Amino acid sequence: MISNQTLQGTIDGLKNIARADFSVLDSEGKEVVTTLTESRSFRDEAAEFAKTPADSQEINGCQYFKIYDDNFVEYILVSMGEGEDAYLIGKMAAFQIQNLIVAYKERFDKDNFVKNLLLDNLLLVDIYSRAKKLHIDTDVPRVVMSLECSNSKDVNVLEAARGFFGTNNNDYVTAVDEKDVLVIKDLSEGTSKFDIDRIAMSLQRALEKEGIKGIKIAYGTTVPELKEVSRSYKEAKMAMDVGKIFFEERSIIAYEELGIGRLIYQLPLPLCKMFIKEIFGDKSPAAFDEETLTTIYKFFENSLNVSETSRQLFIHRNTLVYRLDKILKLTGLDLRTFDDAITFHIALMVVKYMKYMENFDY
Repeated sequence: MISNQTLQGTIDGLKNIARADFSVLDSEGKEVVTTLTESRSFRDEAAEFAKTPADSQEINGCQYFKIYDDNFVEYILVSMGEGEDAYLIGKMAAFQIQNLIVAYKERFDKDNFVKNLLLDNLLLVDIYSRAKKLHIDTDVPRVVMSLECSNSKDVNVLEAARGFFGTNNNDYVTAVDEKDVLVIKDLSEGTSKFDIDRIAMSLQRALEKEGIKGIKIAYGTTVPELKEVSRSYKEAKMAMDVGKIFFEERSIIAYEELGIGRLIYQLPLPLCKMFIKEIFGDKSPAAFDEETLTTIYKFFENSLNVSETSRQLFIHRNTLVYRLDKILKLTGLDLRTFDDAITFHIALMVVKYMKYMENFDY
């Protein structure tokens, strides 16, 4: 169904071109939109006209036209004026609105198909038959992008994203719930991962210009066929969740970049609690003060290099060694050894994951 706002914008544009007024009514004669500044009722005439077999008729100095949706009268268009020119203008206006109905219906059908495709609600035979009917290629590579923003309630992210991709019929922008906007991007031109990142960054900048804040974009792996799009969607959804836990500073994240975070995200919470208890007993790495945690992260960042870490932290080498000895005394883990460093690093990630999932108090 066309929105009243779109319908009003259409007849306003037609008025500017044709210099004629229009009113659009439903099949019962109730006014939907109009270009008239003064109130005028066409209800009775429109209701009677809707019952006749004629597609157009001149009544009381106005031209009346029926606009159909699946052979049912959806709207009555009233064009002000008499004579051949008035009839021609009204006929063109009716034709424009008729085409709008067809276009919006096709978009709705595609939108519905894409949503069910993403959610795995279609049988394989249905995917191919409906894709053929909707003129959607089944054998081109695609990737699914998931969009979230901090002020989604205040702006229409879906329409803004659709505006960015414009009239490209090979890309589909939809939403499966109130929270996420999804883009199924056509990669038939051999787009690489670098190009996908570039597209995501361009989309982010375009949305920011529209006043949309706190944008996060996650995307899955490229799939070769339409039937596998749901897999890319699930990967994009996981990338969004894992990105919030382990990559808070990043606004664009790919499923392929999740690393060990992807494995931790799939662990059951009881197993995580057991791991933390076995490694640290009653203590937790999250209990360390900010200075110690900064030292640990910087030490990991510099591949366990004591000299480089002390230089970047602007502290003496012996001070860093003292802090590492302190951690060894508290946890029994020597971060200068690879195995203990790996254990500690995973433990930090597990604690982060647990806090995110259930706000666990350590």
